[in-house]
Order: sequence, then structure tokens, then C-alpha cells
Amino acid sequence: MELLRFSTAGSVDDGKSTLIGRLLFDSKAIPDDQYEAIKRASGGDAGTVDLALLTDGLRAEREQKITIDVAYRYFATPRRRFIIADTPGHAQYTRNMVTGASTAHAAVILVDARNGLLEQSRRHAALSALLRVPHLAVAINKMDLVGFDEGIYRRIEAEFAAFAAKLGVTATAIPLSALAGDNVVERSQNTPFYRGPSLLEWLEGLPLAEGHSAAAAFRFPVQCVIRPHQNFRGFAGKIAEGSIRPGDPILALPSGKCSVVKEIVTADGTLPEARLGESVVLTLTDELDISRGDLLTTPHSPPAIARRFAATVCVLSEAGLAPGRPYIAIQTTRQAAATIEKIDFRLAVETLEKEETHRLALNELGQVTIALSQPLFLDPYSQSRELGGFLLLDPATSVPIAAGMVTQVLPETNHETSAEPWSRAEREQRHGHRGGVIVVQDRAAAAALERRLAAQGWHTAFIERIENGLLDAFVENGIIALMLGEPPLSLEAQLDPLRLPNSDMIGFAEGI
Repeated sequence: MELLRFSTAGSVDDGKSTLIGRLLFDSKAIPDDQYEAIKRASGGDAGTVDLALLTDGLRAEREQKITIDVAYRYFATPRRRFIIADTPGHAQYTRNMVTGASTAHAAVILVDARNGLLEQSRRHAALSALLRVPHLAVAINKMDLVGFDEGIYRRIEAEFAAFAAKLGVTATAIPLSALAGDNVVERSQNTPFYRGPSLLEWLEGLPLAEGHSAAAAFRFPVQCVIRPHQNFRGFAGKIAEGSIRPGDPILALPSGKCSVVKEIVTADGTLPEARLGESVVLTLTDELDISRGDLLTTPHSPPAIARRFAATVCVLSEAGLAPGRPYIAIQTTRQAAATIEKIDFRLAVETLEKEETHRLALNELGQVTIALSQPLFLDPYSQSRELGGFLLLDPATSVPIAAGMVTQVLPETNHETSAEPWSRAEREQRHGHRGGVIVVQDRAAAAALERRLAAQGWHTAFIERIENGLLDAFVENGIIALMLGEPPLSLEAQLDPLRLPNSDMIGFAEGI
């Protein structure tokens, strides 16, 4: 049977976990021992079982009655298999919502019928659109608490449709009660004004043909080379896009060599065809030098080979994202050293407005320009989630710093081949801020301020005395100089003023 992945999202206490529990319970996907366990945990009888406990597995979640981490659950019906990602509703866990929706075929956004669309409802709809989730449903929950009022349903449906139109997506609005089960698995008699499918019927009826078209460009990142004996050499991996058959021509990147697919091998034997999402071993008619990190693709429609690109990123770490810092970009089975050339803007997801910034903090989204040490094989994320998606890791700890989606491949700069040094504007662009001077009278305060500035991505230096041309050189190179002592009156005329957009940082500096 086909497998459909879908995520749930929405504001806090909109009933996401209860809805998932109801889906599992009504589709008879809960083992008896697990049901008895949550019955004991909820402290009630069969009529008061807290179905949210099926997904809120962390102790902290049970104590706070909220979902913190992404909870994955599996169930199946006679028509289809499902993997559910129950994502948290708090804004501070936006990164978890991005994680859960990144592989989803559909997203179900819950709205409390009593409250209507909230900031988080809009935020999660926008994130689902950015992540190119193909199918979107707005589940107007807790209709039983508003007497199944058709007017409330129509108002929320129209309001969400207007916001979805700005995102360039469409959504199906379903009135339901997760607690009572109305329109979750079976259609309810309490909503005669609604003639659409129940939530489960909608999930079962979604098409999963994306990427299976014969016209889709084939993409096969090589994970490893299989060589059990000298008479067999195959290339193992998972098909990221398109399909392949024996006899199809193939292009190997980065070598640019061409060959023809000889066989498609699996543990169960050879296949006449392999499609998107299947893990297989390909053998070729020619002996080509291919290894992990290479890409097998369609010769007439290869991906871009690039060392610079623009991307939308979501920050996953408290370390934040700043220009000039070293990172490792991981994309499919390939990786490269990376730096952020500049942060184009921060995206206010709720309003879709673009805001200027020099740094992206935890859970924030923005548009950045990334430069790589060696090329990656890239498709825009709108065309391919696999070749358009990537991670940025901390090179020292391998901790994920950000997840990204390629929006545009950019031409390489001539910095490496030019004999001219970088200009002031280029240095400021690389650092993400202008140069300047902060005068501090106390050494300990200067040390504390420098650590705080560095933690937020500013490039700093510490000097104890003024020397001719030294301060000008710092400003020219886009560096923040921390200087002990009182500045001469002429300093204001010689140096550009330092601008600190972070209000907390301004207060910290003024308090010294």
C-alpha cells in the first residue's frame, strides 16, 4: 500500500494530540495494552480517556499538557499506510514544526472554533507553504463547543482561504470535534451544512503522484559502492526524483561521464523499473569512477553545479546564524565547507514581511546567500525537496545550526581570481555589519562586552591605546574595535558611528 506522511500543526491547545489520538483510536490502530496504559495514566474510565497521551509521550509534556517535541506515530487503514508527525504549537518550537513538515505530503492545521485564526495558525500555514507541502487542510476543531455553528465555520473558512491565497496555496476546511470524533473518521450528522469528506477520507483520497511522472528528471545520490566480488560493481542509493529503467542513459556527476543502466538490483531480485523514494542498487554497462557523494542523473536535464546560492533557512540552534562563521553544508550524500556571505532579510512568517538584520536567532527564518568550498548539485526546493534541501552544521560539534531550502543558484564571484584586495563594502557584506568603535573605560567590562558581541556574530578586536591609522583600519575592514579610555574629540569626525540594531545590546553597552 502507498505511504502518506502528514503533519499536524496549530496554536497551543487547539487539540492536535487529541485529534491524532482519535484517528488512531477510531481506526483501531491502538494495541490493547497501550490503550490500557493511557487509560490508567488519564485516571478515568473508557469515556474519559485522554487520547492526547498517545502522542504527548514526554514527561514534561504530560505535566504541562502541551506538545514539545515532534511525536511520530504510524497507523494503517485498508486503503493506505500513514506516518503522522505531531508538531508543537509554541512559537519557541518552530524548528520542530519545520522538522516535522519537511518530509510531509500533507499538513493538517488545527484552528480552535472558539478563537478563530491566531498568529500561530498563520505561522504554520506559511511554514507549510514555504516547505512546499503539496496538500493543506484546515481542521476547524472543537465545533461541539460552539454548537456546530455554520456561521463560525464559514467565517474561519473564508479567513483562512484569503490568507492561503497570499501564500499561493489552497486548503480544504473541515469542521470537526476531535474529542467527540465528529468528521474525524466518519462523517457527522451534526454538520449537515458540510458535504465534504471526513479528515480520514481526505487523507486516504490524496494523490501521491508527485515525482512519479516519466517526464521528471532522474536524481540518484550515490550512498556507497557495492562490490561483493570482482564481477559485480553497483551503486547504492535512494531515488530522489523521477524513475529509471534498464537501458536508460545516465550521466555521472561531477565527472560528466555517460553510461547506460544495466540492472536495477534489490535484495529481492532485479526490477524492471524503480521510482521516487525506492532504495536500489544500479549497475552500469561501463566502468566509471563513481563514489559516495556523486550523483547519477538524466543526461538531458542535469541539476545545477554551483558554489553559491540563495536559500531560505530556519535556525535550529541557540548559536544562531551569522555571516562569516564557518559551517558544513550537508546535501543528500555530499558535503562542503560553507559560509554565509550575507543575510538578505529576516522573514516575519505571520505577516510575510521582510526585515533587515545582521543575524538570525533560534527559530527565525530568513533569506541568505551561501558560498561553498566545493560545488553541490542543486535543484530549487520548489522542484526537488531532496536536491533543494540542506543542513548547515557546526564544524566543531556537528550540531545542526540551520535547515535550508535552495531558492536560486548564483554565479560565482571573482574574489579568488582577482588580484585586488576586498573593498570595504565587500568586507562589510562578508561580516554582515559595518565597522566601528566602542570606547570602554573598564577592562573587565570590555572583556564581557566583547564576548557578548562575538556570541551574537559580531567581528571584534580589543585595543588598549590609539595608534595612528589603527582605528581607521578597523573600521575599513568592518571590525568592531573595543578601546579603553576616553576618545579624542576628533574621533567622531574620523569614524563612522557604530549601529547596534539589537536593543538589548545597546542597553548593555550604555550601562558600562
